[in-house]
Formats: sequence, structure tokens, C-alpha cells
Amino acid sequence: MCGIVGIVGRRDAAPLLLEGLRRLEYRGYDSAGIATLVEGRIETRRAEGKLLHLAALLETHPLGGSTGIGHTRWATHGVPSERNAHPHATARVAVVHNGIIENFQELKQELTAAGQKFQSDTDTEAVAQLIDHLLAQGLDPVAATDRALTRLQGAFALGIVFAGHPEMMIAARQGSPLAIGHGDGEMYLGSDALALAPLTRRISYLDDGDRAVITANSVEIRDRAGHLVERAVRETHLSGALIGKGQHRHFMLKEIFEQPEVIGNTLKTMLNPAERTLTLPQLPFDLATIARVRIIGCGTSYYAAMTAKYWIERMARVPVEVDIASEFRYRAPPLEPGGLAVFISQSGETADTLAALRHCQAEGQHTLALVNVPESTIAREAEGVLLTLAGPEIGVASTKAFTTQLTVLACLAVALGRARGALDRAAEAEVCHALAEVPARVADVLRREDSIRAVAPLVAEARDVLYLGRGSNYPIALEGALKLKEISYIHAEGYAAGELKHGPIALIDESVPVIVICPSDALYDKTASNVEEVVARGGKVIFLSDRAGLARLSAKVAARIELPDAEPLVAPLVYAIPVQLLAYHVAVAKGTDVDQPRNLAKSVTVE
Repeated sequence: MCGIVGIVGRRDAAPLLLEGLRRLEYRGYDSAGIATLVEGRIETRRAEGKLLHLAALLETHPLGGSTGIGHTRWATHGVPSERNAHPHATARVAVVHNGIIENFQELKQELTAAGQKFQSDTDTEAVAQLIDHLLAQGLDPVAATDRALTRLQGAFALGIVFAGHPEMMIAARQGSPLAIGHGDGEMYLGSDALALAPLTRRISYLDDGDRAVITANSVEIRDRAGHLVERAVRETHLSGALIGKGQHRHFMLKEIFEQPEVIGNTLKTMLNPAERTLTLPQLPFDLATIARVRIIGCGTSYYAAMTAKYWIERMARVPVEVDIASEFRYRAPPLEPGGLAVFISQSGETADTLAALRHCQAEGQHTLALVNVPESTIAREAEGVLLTLAGPEIGVASTKAFTTQLTVLACLAVALGRARGALDRAAEAEVCHALAEVPARVADVLRREDSIRAVAPLVAEARDVLYLGRGSNYPIALEGALKLKEISYIHAEGYAAGELKHGPIALIDESVPVIVICPSDALYDKTASNVEEVVARGGKVIFLSDRAGLARLSAKVAARIELPDAEPLVAPLVYAIPVQLLAYHVAVAKGTDVDQPRNLAKSVTVE
């Protein structure tokens, strides 16, 4: 992985490929490359590191040709380097690949014995060498590709071009997403519709097992069985305009400040603030019949799921289990027929989450996708879909996607409670009123950015940081720790505050900042007592609370951050913002790459 773009057309391909790759930078990558057909020959340009290195190479060594493929790589097999960068090419064929070829060692041994010369450490090169070997035996490009696909095990999205065939590109998908863009006398290929947005808004998505032969004016798609199939052409909602940072230094900060708007936009699809009622989009199953809920996600989406567990069990009185997607299938949990499984994924392409969805479908569960991309695989395969209207999120560390996920999950909890009779009309009105106020509360937090920036130096010098929270704010402690790890590279852990005495307190000394999330709710006194324990052992506490909570705190803490009052239900949405801002300003203080932190990819499309 991580990003693919391809063009068969009539214009110079290299500048268009480079622009497409720029729009995929947000996914995270460590090298990049382009291959085009120049007078029928395959020529490549590849560079380690950021796209500016590839762009500089293209300035000094330009590429012609109107057909080509490009790639941004996030290393799986082989270290980041020019020789391991995609495309991988022979004299006959060039390949870009997202995913993992699980049997590449077997293929490599077989092809090496047959005389093929490997030049890299990657699994992807086995695909190029296999197709090259079949072409050398006299097969045409389509037949060679079809034969090669039968040998591949694992997950892959492939873009392939062939020497002597400038009119054609072949694409194939198994597990990893791939889209075809339809233009006027040009056709495009992309792992992400965002990459194609400057070129076309007419997109079709390949299904698992599909293979497509793409020319400048047409596409022929065959399914796994070799049958000709049609895939619907959709108008993507993405704009062709380049997504900029506006007045902000980083995409992450821009996206943090977009949260009042995107939370409000998401609420508008479900909430009637005047009537204080809530209506979900039409679902293909009856929420009143749901007796058990399972919520599945990875990373930040998993912490959103943990928060939803508190809300649903409290408001709907339905038992909820939360699973990390990568662990779910392998523990083979018993699934009662008719249960509801909810799958949370910003991209809608997360490989582990998609695999869990398919497992639950096979086990007779109702399935509901909660995604930010309506055209994504998870959205297309689930029974029902709830959309977050976060817009494109470019920063690798999720911010506005997380809070819009929380927004939708809170609405789902209300709808379940009402459908099951556990939430009466007065209680629904109270919750809806609290939700309607969230955008204003979040905007209020953002106006306090300076107070959060001021405490960043206390954290930036630390090697270890602890986050504490209780109840539905415990997952926010986990999310705060994850954000700090992701973009500042400081080791951080989140704990339920009541667990402090069961081990983590041994870590406390004057060098360990402890960030405490403590609104003045029913659990305030319990958490405040934990603060006393930390201070007594020399810990530097950064205390996040509202005015009433700060007034009640007697401990001598290192810093106090005042936040607006918030109803307990929506406090996680409000307190998510300061932990995002704190992580951001710590990362800026340390000088790390905020938007593209090392080793991370935005969309994890391999297991």
C-alpha cells in the first residue's frame, strides 16, 4: 500500500499522475514513483521520501507519454528506499500495488529458478515478474494478467501497464479498494476517489475479484468467474478543487477547527432542534427488535465504539459488546441470530473491519456501517448506513472524523432507546437539546486554544504521559493518549481513573505528566480523589474541567484548563477537543511531521 493513480488518455500523464499522488499524501507514505509509456517503452521515476523528491527528479529527468501509473508506498515488505518504491517494472510490464501478496516468497523462488531477475525486497515485484514470465511465454497482456491473478494469494489492488500497448491499462482488485474514473477521451484509475477528483467526478468501484481492461474510451470489467459485468457509475460528492489548509499551519489544525461545522452538519441529518426529536435514516431492520449490539472498529474508531457502549446501555438498556476488528474473527464469539453489528470506519475501507462485517453477515447479524465515505466498500456491503459528514480528512491523526462518529453514535443510542421504550419523550427531548448545543460548546473550547497551547511545554519534555478519565470519558483518555503517541512520538497511556491504584500509580513521579479529564458530573469526586493521589506522589497534573469542577479542586496541580459546561451525555464530544489540541501543540513544539507522522497510514487496507 498505500496510494494508486493511473491514466490512459491523450495528455501528458506525468503531471496528472503527480497531482493525483499529491492528493493521496494524507494517507501516509515513505516513497513514491511513476511509470509511463514513452514511444512504447516503459520508463520509471522513483524516489524515497516525500513527493517533492519525486517532483524534483521529474524536473531534471522528465517523462513523456499519455499512459501511466503512479504510487505512494507505505512499506510492508522491504525498507523504504528507491529500489523498493513502486512501480516495479521489467522491460515488458510495470505494476503498482496496494495490499500484501501472502505467497510472494513461493512465487519468488519459483520465478528465480525460471530465470527471472528480482531487483527489490518487496512482495509486489513478484507480481511484475510473474506477468513478465507469462508474457515471455507468448501470452498477450490480458491472458498473462488473468493467469497471474489465479496465482496470487492475499489482498491486492493492482494497476498494470505494458510495453508496446500505450492504449491500455489493466486493473484488478481483491480486498483493497480501487476506483475507475470516467472522462472524455481519458480514463483513470485510483485507490481513492479524492485522487481522481481534479480529473472527473464520474466514478465506478470495482468489486472483490474484478479485473478491468481500461482504454481511453472504455472499460471492460470481468468478475472472479470471468463473466462480463457492469459496475454502476456514480457522481462522487468530492470537489475537484485542491483541498487547502486555509489560514492554518497544518491540515490537522484546520480539521480540528472544522468540528463545530461538521458536527452541526451531521446533526442536521437526524436532529430536529425545534421539536427536540431525532430521526435516523431509514434502516432495513427494526431497532425495536434488537436485543444485543456489537460495535467493531480499529484505533480511534474503536474508542468511539467504547464511548457508544456507555450511551447505548444507559439510554436503550441493550447490552453492548465492543471489539477491536483485528481480534474479532479470531476469537470466534457466539453471535445470536438477529443481533445488530455496527462497523465504524472513517474510510469505509479498513481491511480488518471489512472482514469482520463479512463474518457477521455470514453469521446472520444485521449490519450497520458508520462511515465518512458513502461510496466505500463497507458502506456498499452493509445492510444499513449512517454517514458522518466530516468531509475529507487529510491529517493522518483522526479528529473531525472521530467527533462526527461520536455524534452519530449518540443519535443511534437515542433512536435505540426510543424504539425499545427505554427512553421516554421527555428524556429524548433533554438529550436532543444537549446534542443541539454541542457545536456551540465545541466552538467555545476552540476559543480557549491559547490556554491549551500554554501547557504543551509541560508535556513536550516528557518521555511518558498518563491520561485518566471515568465513565464515558475513559475512552477519551485512551483517545488522548493515542493522539499524543501518533503525532508527537511520546509514549502515552490512557487509564480508567479507578484503575490507578491497580498498577499505573507505580509510574508516577515528577517527570510524568498526568492529564485528567474530569467534568463536574456524578463521578467528579471519585476522579478528584485520584488526582490527590497523583499529586501526593509528585506527579504533574494537567486538570481539564469546567468552572465548577476547577473551583472544587483542592489539589495543587501543575495546570488547570477551564472548559465550558456540558451535559454528561455530550461531555465526551466536548472533552475530545482539548486532547486533540494538546497533542497537536505538543507535536508542533517537538517539530514532528504533524499531518504525516512516521510509520502511519491514513487508510489501513491490509490486515
